[in-house]
Amino acid sequence: MNEEFTKVYKNVHVPPAVGDEGQSLGTYMHADYTLNNNVHIPNVYSGKEYLYEGNDLDLSFIAKSISEGKIVGWFQGKSESGNRALGNRSILADPRNSNIKNIINSTIKKREDFRPFAPSVLEENYKEYFDTNQPSPYMSRIVPVKSKLIPGVTHIDNTARIQTVTKNQNEKYFNLIKEFAKVTNIPMLLNTSFNCQEPIVETPEEAINTFNNTALDILVINNKMIVK
Repeated sequence: MNEEFTKVYKNVHVPPAVGDEGQSLGTYMHADYTLNNNVHIPNVYSGKEYLYEGNDLDLSFIAKSISEGKIVGWFQGKSESGNRALGNRSILADPRNSNIKNIINSTIKKREDFRPFAPSVLEENYKEYFDTNQPSPYMSRIVPVKSKLIPGVTHIDNTARIQTVTKNQNEKYFNLIKEFAKVTNIPMLLNTSFNCQEPIVETPEEAINTFNNTALDILVINNKMIVK
């Protein structure tokens, strides 16, 4: 339904928090606009931030590792508001790998094998791979896939629930996707929530626990990188 709106309207905004918290935020945004003429869009990265020391982050190494089949637990800054991991509490992998869905579902997520994974694609490139006319920053629309190069994020009905990424939205995540594009010529990563039959990890301790108990190969917490 969200994608159908884009065929009628030129600027469709689907808020990221679609549960009860989104109801209250939407009411506030409407009231602020009606009463004060303010257009206020809350920041999607609005959880708690955790200090975790480290200065050994190497984005080119991580991008190359993903291109070679490694799977990364990616924990950055404040957690996301809403029900999608958008690059701060994410598991990242190679969208070109046709078997990656089965690998992640069986060894990390431990969930049903039919459930698909989403692509995080640079906003400047999304029209090359997906048949849609507007960005989708919150992974809230399902769109047709135009390319055969990304089977790891293409569902059985040839669609994907895309997240478009800009430098302004999430600079570190944007830079990692850029590095992956340098290695593979594919400006996107497979992105799924950082968890294993549990709520999405919130703290560094939870991230480390999931890393230790699954087949994740690399863990990144802010600027600290841990490799198995």
